[in-house]
Amino acid sequence: MHQSVNEDTEATVDVQFTDLLDSLLAWKVPVEIFITDSPLRTSFEELFRAFDQNVTFQFFKSFRRVRINFSNALAAAEARAKLHKSDFNGREVRLCFAQSVHIGSPRLEPPKPDKQFLLSPPPSPPVGWEQAKDSTPVINYELLCAIARLGPGEKYELQPGTPTTPSVVVHVCENDQDSSETEKDMEEGRRARPKIIQTRRPEYTSSVKQ
Repeated sequence: MHQSVNEDTEATVDVQFTDLLDSLLAWKVPVEIFITDSPLRTSFEELFRAFDQNVTFQFFKSFRRVRINFSNALAAAEARAKLHKSDFNGREVRLCFAQSVHIGSPRLEPPKPDKQFLLSPPPSPPVGWEQAKDSTPVINYELLCAIARLGPGEKYELQPGTPTTPSVVVHVCENDQDSSETEKDMEEGRRARPKIIQTRRPEYTSSVKQ
């Protein structure tokens, strides 16, 4: 079998691993270990002090895990080789190397300011940004001419009907000009203001007999 040679062209991620690991991680430890001044906690620490007197511990009670930090990687490797899956207070000790991984830059970078110019008040726009110009409005003169030819009281078929679709017909309202309009208003194309007819008060009947 021939393996395709694409390893050099594949995209790689800048992942950095520490070469020598000097920390161990113990999980599923007894709950009594997380109690300060507990004899079981002292016994647990003495297991690792036999390999390094300068060892330090970090107790994570919520995760039931303990991080053991050694002063050198050799002591950490020796402790892991001898204590992994060993018996402690009737439970099996599980140990693994606490490996630190940095993907890309070890620092947390802020997000790129791609759309900050859309905020209010806006800062300076990005380099090369130009305001878009409004397009020229499109005037449909054929539609305007067709509307101007519409007469009152007539109907115009815009879309003929088919066996599956109805026809579209426009009915133009008749001109209901009031006779109260003056000739001047008729000439100027204005309509007289309609009069407001007040509602008649109902007849009052006294229910109290004097």
